[in-house]
Amino acid sequence: MSRFRSLSRHTLDSKGRLIIPVPLRKVLRDRYDSEDLIVTHWVECLRVYPVVEWEAVEERLLTGESATPEFAQFARYAIAGVCECSVDKQGRILVPPTLRSEMEIGKEVAVVGMLRHFEIWDQQAWHAEAADAKQNYPIVKPDLQRLRIF
Repeated sequence: MSRFRSLSRHTLDSKGRLIIPVPLRKVLRDRYDSEDLIVTHWVECLRVYPVVEWEAVEERLLTGESATPEFAQFARYAIAGVCECSVDKQGRILVPPTLRSEMEIGKEVAVVGMLRHFEIWDQQAWHAEAADAKQNYPIVKPDLQRLRIF
C-alpha cells in the first residue's frame, strides 16, 4: 500500500509554487487516483491532504467538536485555513500566499511525508523540529517499544 513517506528539500519559485516530489505524486495517482489536494495551516507547518483523507479528518473533527471549547477553536482554525489545490502539468502546486505568510514559510522548504498526508515546513523550522524530535527520543522510546517499532 503506497503512503506518503520521506523528506525532501525544495525551493518555492517566485510565485510560491512547489514541485511535489515524484514519489508523492505517484502515491496520489496510484492510491487516490487524483491530484486534487487540500492545504491547511497546522500550528507549525502546512498539512497537505488528498481530498478523501481531508474529508475523513473533517468527519473526525465533527465528532469531536463538542469535546471542549479549545477543540472547537482548533477545528475552526484548521478549517478556516483550507485551500483547494490541484497539481499542475509540471507537478507543482501553488502554496497559497496567506498560508505561506502565516506559517512564515520562506523560499526554502522541507516536504515531509506523514503516511496519509504530507507537510510543508519552512526549512529552518524543520531543522528545529527534527532536532527536538531527536532530543525527545527518550520520552517516546517506551511508546515505540510498546508498539514494537524497534
